[in-house]
Amino acid sequence: MDLTPLRQRLLTALAGDPEGAPPWVLRLSEGDDAGYFPENGAAWTVHAGTATLIAGIRALLVQALHPGALAGVHDFSRYREDPLGRLAGTVRWVICVTYGSTEQADAETARVGRFHQQVKGTYQSTEGRAVAYSAADAELVEWVHLAFADAFLTSHRTYGGPIPGGPDAYVAEWATAGRLMRVKEPPRTADELARALESYRVRGILQGGPRVDDVVRFLRRPPVGGGMALGYRLFFAAAVATIPKELRRLLGVRRSVLPVVTLTRAVLPIVTRVLESGGPRAHDRAHERIRRVRSNASG
Repeated sequence: MDLTPLRQRLLTALAGDPEGAPPWVLRLSEGDDAGYFPENGAAWTVHAGTATLIAGIRALLVQALHPGALAGVHDFSRYREDPLGRLAGTVRWVICVTYGSTEQADAETARVGRFHQQVKGTYQSTEGRAVAYSAADAELVEWVHLAFADAFLTSHRTYGGPIPGGPDAYVAEWATAGRLMRVKEPPRTADELARALESYRVRGILQGGPRVDDVVRFLRRPPVGGGMALGYRLFFAAAVATIPKELRRLLGVRRSVLPVVTLTRAVLPIVTRVLESGGPRAHDRAHERIRRVRSNASG
């Protein structure tokens, strides 16, 4: 069976390139240091797994519960006009920061920061008053980091394999990415992460509503066709299955009656084989850079 067409569709969605080798991926083999994260460590392992496909959906759903974050997406994101482009842009930042040299990671973070400087406006609170927001606000930056870290950690724990050093190692490592994005005190353990997330709900900051419903409807059935549409519906259900009940209620979603966790665990290894059926992946290029750096240091 020729897996090339499916692989190309997946790589176009994830990297914006049918071969998975846009210029920013090729640059992962360049640079003069090992980067911000230990080779084959917790962040490398979590972000290399195909459970990230589910984590991305989960992160977008949970992030939408903060009205400021939702307003930024509604007012500035091109997710409706170009959902795959929006996804590829997020993937680019994650991959460059995780596997790139510090120079590449810093440049990519600066690129995202320049865009965030433009993201500002107002939204209506539940009381009907106008509230100013900016993507650079400390609370919004923290919320996005928390929702991201929780989504990727929870998805990997549910659908992936072991994490070197365990969940705390991932949270501690990914705190570096939080600091790069100017999060003042990112959590460093899984318990700290869970408490920080829950504090937003307890303080009444998170809320549902028509805009959230609109995002959920779009994320439930985005404009993808063919076999990818069937797979995406499974991954959406898999993401919902990992979201706590209180947040599912705000999102207006329910867990599927189907055994989606079992089905997803069966499907993800197939997706892994599809993606690995072609050329080098991002972490392979990072390994290449690190071997060169070590060789130069020892020679």
